[in-house]
Amino acid sequence: MKEWLRTAFEPQVVRRGVLYSVIVGPILIAINQGDAIAAGAVDGVAVIKMGLTLVVPYLVSTFSSVGAMRGGRDG
Repeated sequence: MKEWLRTAFEPQVVRRGVLYSVIVGPILIAINQGDAIAAGAVDGVAVIKMGLTLVVPYLVSTFSSVGAMRGGRDG
């Protein structure tokens, strides 16, 4: 686990995760919350959902990167 976390926090892994989050996150937010945004009906719950939506592509990218860098070992 310690080695996995060390790999996950390597600069190139973090940079890739942030890049994917910035690109994919807003697309997912538009798909999932676009109607609320367009209607001006964004409440606290929607903001939390949007924040979590930005985290998902970061995590997917990080898990993929770490798995690839470690040769698929305990992914």
